[in-house]
Amino acid sequence: MSKLLVAGKLHPAGVSRIVELEQEGYSITYIEDITEESYAGLISDVDALIIRTQPLSSETLDNASKLKVVSRHGVGYDAIDLNALNSRKIALTIVGDVNSVSVAEHAMMQLLACAKHVIRGDRSVRDPSKWNWRNQLEQREISGSNLLIVGFGRAGQKLAQMAKAFKMSVSAFDPYISPEQWPDNDVIRFSDLAQGLAWADCLSLHVPKSEKPLINVAEFAQMKPGMIIANTSRGGVICEKALVNALKSGKVQVAGLDVFEEEPPSFGEELCDRDDVLLSPHIAGLTDKASERMALACIENAINYLNGTINPNLIVNKEALI
Repeated sequence: MSKLLVAGKLHPAGVSRIVELEQEGYSITYIEDITEESYAGLISDVDALIIRTQPLSSETLDNASKLKVVSRHGVGYDAIDLNALNSRKIALTIVGDVNSVSVAEHAMMQLLACAKHVIRGDRSVRDPSKWNWRNQLEQREISGSNLLIVGFGRAGQKLAQMAKAFKMSVSAFDPYISPEQWPDNDVIRFSDLAQGLAWADCLSLHVPKSEKPLINVAEFAQMKPGMIIANTSRGGVICEKALVNALKSGKVQVAGLDVFEEEPPSFGEELCDRDDVLLSPHIAGLTDKASERMALACIENAINYLNGTINPNLIVNKEALI
């Protein structure tokens, strides 16, 4: 029977599924640590690796002579050396649509919380000397605002539905979706990011990390003053140094950040001490129900790949396996 290595703490439903598989004859090693070092020495004789957010490098894969599939507990895989997997003909799978609602809700929360300045409001109650902050009228209504969604996949599309319910004007930019494949005719499609940024009052990011930040000094310059930004995508999509400067200048009024260039972040006071930045610890997709679905899905992906019943749409690098 196949051997599986599970690296990273799973929802209790996932742990129960592991126990069931062991009773069926599978050999499973489960460790809760989320460092690459914690599992690297255990990878040599396993058929499948189930992994959370920790890195997977080419050096670790050099010791994985029997590995056939890496199953991600989620949809992002920027910490995994995909080229190293491809060269070794090792499949990479991701979960399907299991956390897009949670991510969209978190992004909607960020937009609302930023518009309403919930941090300043909270502090003005806790410190009576700041009570009169309310008369500065910094709170905004998002109804009637222009929202640009960058990355129009499942989470972006669900956010669009929520934002429309708040009477926002919604548009999107996604260079990977052609006009013919555009999923929602009610959402304006911008083919140029700069045009979308110049139109928007609010921005929500739902794209993978690339080699350089998508939103940097030039992009901030293209925005209207007073932009509201929500980022539930990946750290590094926004240049954090440029964001701080944009906040100081007023180009960005408030930002909600769930992801960071380094996690846990080490940016010190520049963002942590600001009351115009709403921070959360990469939890947009980590509701109880979403975590349960992800745990079960990543386990089933590994098993299904090994027994030949995997949904091909869940294999990231299927072309490289030919």
